[in-house]
Amino acid sequence: MLELDTRQAILRLATEGHGVRAIAQALSVSRNSVRRVLRDGHARVPSLERLESALPYHDQIRDLHLRCQGNLVRVNEELEAIGIHIGYSTLTGFCRRHHIGVEPPKPVGHYSFAPAEEMQHDTSPHGVMVGESKRKLQCASLVLCHSRMIFAQAYPNFTRFWCKVFLTDALVHLGGAAGRCMVDNSSVVVARGTGKNAVIAPEMVAFGERFGFHFEAHELGDANRSAHVERRFHYIEHNFYPGRSFSDLDDLNTQLRAWCDKANGISRRSLGHVRAVDLFQAERLALRPLPLHVPQVYQLHERLVDLEGYVNVHTCRYSVPVDLIGRRLEVRETKDQIRIFDGHRLVCEHPRRPQGSWDRSTLPEHRYHGRWRLQQHTAVLPEEATLRVAAPELVPLLDALNKHHGGRAVRPIRILHRLWRDYPKASLLRAATAALEHGLLDLARIETMVLRDIAGDFFRLPQAEPEPNADHQKARDDTNPDDPECTDE
Repeated sequence: MLELDTRQAILRLATEGHGVRAIAQALSVSRNSVRRVLRDGHARVPSLERLESALPYHDQIRDLHLRCQGNLVRVNEELEAIGIHIGYSTLTGFCRRHHIGVEPPKPVGHYSFAPAEEMQHDTSPHGVMVGESKRKLQCASLVLCHSRMIFAQAYPNFTRFWCKVFLTDALVHLGGAAGRCMVDNSSVVVARGTGKNAVIAPEMVAFGERFGFHFEAHELGDANRSAHVERRFHYIEHNFYPGRSFSDLDDLNTQLRAWCDKANGISRRSLGHVRAVDLFQAERLALRPLPLHVPQVYQLHERLVDLEGYVNVHTCRYSVPVDLIGRRLEVRETKDQIRIFDGHRLVCEHPRRPQGSWDRSTLPEHRYHGRWRLQQHTAVLPEEATLRVAAPELVPLLDALNKHHGGRAVRPIRILHRLWRDYPKASLLRAATAALEHGLLDLARIETMVLRDIAGDFFRLPQAEPEPNADHQKARDDTNPDDPECTDE
């Protein structure tokens, strides 16, 4: 069939007075084709009407498609069973043309954004090797829609607290905010509803007002509305993670921030082979400026100090002074710190431990042993200092006593000092040596050993009385004590 340009050329040459043979030779077509075009008298290409062999069975095919749950192989088998012979490729083509089981394609629009008009924010779960284990992290990213500048970070989970932490870091890094932030219908930002009926959570509304922008949610399932940020997740998964190792989450985020700066400096075909940082130079001037003071984002907790002097936040324990045991304190959790307040008074600050790690953070000034604070007993006892100088042979026993009593054997050392003053040195050294050989650290038993060693040398011991004579004893028993004559003068 001749195309439109050839048909127009035939009609034009015919009007100029050229014959059929000359037109056919000039256009390299047959004379019969020239005659048909001249007979039609117009350049419009006639439509090719083909009779579809499956068209008479349209209703049956649609019913079978529903009954067979969209399986066209079964539809073809059922048609064969009732005597309707249609090729499988013919059947699939017929279903596509008549939209049987196939949604008609919808045209995709194009979004263009002025500088600082919109930024898009979303999160995506990623499985990443961190250290020696694979962890499931939430990767959050923010993209300026005009310049396509990207900022991304990873978090163990993503709550409103972490959302505000991320957006604060992103806006400070970019130096300002666009007027609108497009998000999906996640409950992190949206309190209820979807799309244009979405109601943004009040605390997120207040957060947006602080930086001069507002949140909007796109329609449910309309991923094209946030395509700029969605496309970046695929880029991060297939370009950033492969071949890189991360010691911990902080190391991952440091490398991810450097990777974002590098990606922003690469020219892109979608931007007309222009770098995002070059477009950002013009967009930066239109961004909503940051407030004079960007407050630190924190999450507020109320905790009761336990009997060990700790408060618990996300399974991690943080020490406080012992005099606050039993008190209810205010805990402010920031991105990097745990700050503990007693009313308006700052009690202490701890580096934030990984959530769910069951770690224990104890500040040096909060270390305790029994009833005494270690920092109050760092000086050596005078009695111990005297013994170490005057009796070096007792140093092993002193060290054993300190070790046995957890580094602070106050009472046993004072008892040992008394023994050193009261008893002979040689006897005390023999008893101490024997006690150490047998692992004996009971000072009372050591004192007994000393007394046994010096018995008879420094003390007059009672003499044993001789046994009385048997006859004399019998005579004394026979004597009547009531007889005055038997009474000793």
